[in-house]
Amino acid sequence: MNLAQTERAGLVEALRLAGSDAPTLCTGWDTRDLAVHVLLRERRIDATAGMFVPPLAGWTGRVTRAYRSREYDDLLADIAAGPPWYSPFARPDKFLNLAEMFVHHEDVLRGGADAAGPWVPRKLPPGLDEALVLPLKTVGRLTMGKSPAAVTLTTPDGRALLSVGKGAPVTVTGSVGELLLFAFGRAPVDVALTGDDEAVDRLRNAARGL
Repeated sequence: MNLAQTERAGLVEALRLAGSDAPTLCTGWDTRDLAVHVLLRERRIDATAGMFVPPLAGWTGRVTRAYRSREYDDLLADIAAGPPWYSPFARPDKFLNLAEMFVHHEDVLRGGADAAGPWVPRKLPPGLDEALVLPLKTVGRLTMGKSPAAVTLTTPDGRALLSVGKGAPVTVTGSVGELLLFAFGRAPVDVALTGDDEAVDRLRNAARGL
């Protein structure tokens, strides 16, 4: 399996172990909501338009409710099967779905961290951190391009992966996977922010995410 498929399998297993109503890092979403989101993105692109075009919101709502009413195990089986042949995500699955599967896998694993006790990052499969470099650069430009600080995303060995934003310099240090989650606005994440205290606070509290 490629890394996107490995993360997909991990996401499905995490969703199964968590159950259908567990918290996730996606604000307002439980595990069932997240599962439905993944399926709409891959199988019902017609229903995602309502997220961006208000007149189509009713259609999006109806399709979403229909998917939410399905058996949870059936939702997980469809996620495990991957995008169908007609999906725009089918052929480029290993490129377009790697970050999506990784982030949502972590959304589930970390969603109940406060209730479950101290959270510890998992050990990632070989090659995954490096494979996430390109998604990090793409996402980081989109989510932090208007950052209230001049942000440099750096790995612990000193490799600067991305510099975006304007203002006082702030360095965010962490593994590539943790930096990607930070760029998506997720928390908790295992990163260290260094720089001017006010700039660090502004960056920490700034909205991020697509």
